[in-house]
Amino acid sequence: MLRFLFILLFSAVLVFSQKKEGSNLSPAEELAIKAIQAHGGEKFKNMKSLVIRGNADISGSPTATFPATFLIVFSGEDKYFLEINNPFQPFKQAYDGVNTYSTLGNFSLPPINRIGLQLLQNLGRDGFVVSELPEKTKKKQGFRITSPEGYYTDFFLDEKTKRIKAYEASYLVQNRTVTTSVEIDKFREVEGVVLPERYAQRFDLGNLTVYMDFKAKEILVNTEIDERIFSSVR
Repeated sequence: MLRFLFILLFSAVLVFSQKKEGSNLSPAEELAIKAIQAHGGEKFKNMKSLVIRGNADISGSPTATFPATFLIVFSGEDKYFLEINNPFQPFKQAYDGVNTYSTLGNFSLPPINRIGLQLLQNLGRDGFVVSELPEKTKKKQGFRITSPEGYYTDFFLDEKTKRIKAYEASYLVQNRTVTTSVEIDKFREVEGVVLPERYAQRFDLGNLTVYMDFKAKEILVNTEIDERIFSSVR
């Protein structure tokens, strides 16, 4: 009987200590973990490569909309390739882990692996900080993640599913502040990973606002990637 009471007491202390240790997570960190679970958990976190290909409608005003196609490729923790093909200003940008390549000469967008869901995938890596949303968005359920370079994204969650339903980011491009916001309309599950299939994105460039509606036709997870795509934008 005495031995049974000792085991019971020891188990209670162990459970209490585990709860206490878990309580060290901030509310923002707890939401970030729930978001990762909602997007596939370890399969999302450990995704080695991602290819998204589809169509987009781009507009700078309500009366000027033109069609485009897009291709986004991610590999490993940092490498990426982005192509937006349209009749007016085709654009490519790539990063091989060291250098950034752009078809627009000295102009380049901030690293796209530091914005949006790819930033969320870095949760737990050194230098990636999770914090509460700024005061102006406190009424929304979500969190902010900031990369070691200072890029950040504010994520907003669907209260029921805990999936990312929208996000916002702000960054500098050639001494100009650019803000972008994304609203996700539809998801697709691929290899156990839940990813955006349809989403609308707005870029506010100060003197110009660009709207883009994306629809993914093909989404590939953990497929083999030709690494040469990250070192050239020809």
